[in-house]
Amino acid sequence: MADEHELAEIQRRHWQTTYTAHPGMYGGQPSAPAVHAAEAFRTAGSVNVLELGAGHGRDALFFAREGFTVQATDFSATGLEQLEDAARAQGVAKRVTTVVHDVRDPLPLEDSSVDAVFAHMLLCMALSTKEIHALADEVRRVLRPGGVFVYTVRHTGDAHYGTGTAHGDDIFEHGGFAVHFFPRDLVDELAEGWTLGEVHAFEEGDLPRRLWRVTQALPR
Repeated sequence: MADEHELAEIQRRHWQTTYTAHPGMYGGQPSAPAVHAAEAFRTAGSVNVLELGAGHGRDALFFAREGFTVQATDFSATGLEQLEDAARAQGVAKRVTTVVHDVRDPLPLEDSSVDAVFAHMLLCMALSTKEIHALADEVRRVLRPGGVFVYTVRHTGDAHYGTGTAHGDDIFEHGGFAVHFFPRDLVDELAEGWTLGEVHAFEEGDLPRRLWRVTQALPR
């Protein structure tokens, strides 16, 4: 079993290799959670969106096409290069900026500088519970009062939970991808001090993966 830092580096290399071998691997259509998030952000009056773990950019590009200004981060430079190419091709490059960033580090943004944050299956990557809490604190720091945070995570009701290679802390690895499966109490802990709008259960993919879509907002 790899330790925390070794596992993080293994996952970084795995995603780099995957994006290189499979450009645009998730296709060009936005995820269902991104469509929900765009409506939630618009209702809240958001103008700019920070996406964590943007990958090759299907959701970041969707937000840009919807008129938002988007800051997209990922720890894969390859994925973000594909995002930039697609942004130019779609005519939305002026509304999209990218930053190579590992969410284990503080976010490279000022306090209260963004209106909304989106993260599709980023929080359930190979992050320890401590790292997940630290990331949630960073999201709180960079969001403006009333800002909205929409994220999705695979949960402990997923078919892969408890199987594959165990790394401890509810992290299990399948096919080279390590996932931190969320128990409900972790979602509730991350919502402390926020207004929790909903925890919506849904399925995605062929397994299917079982996820929660969480929508929460900072008090104004």
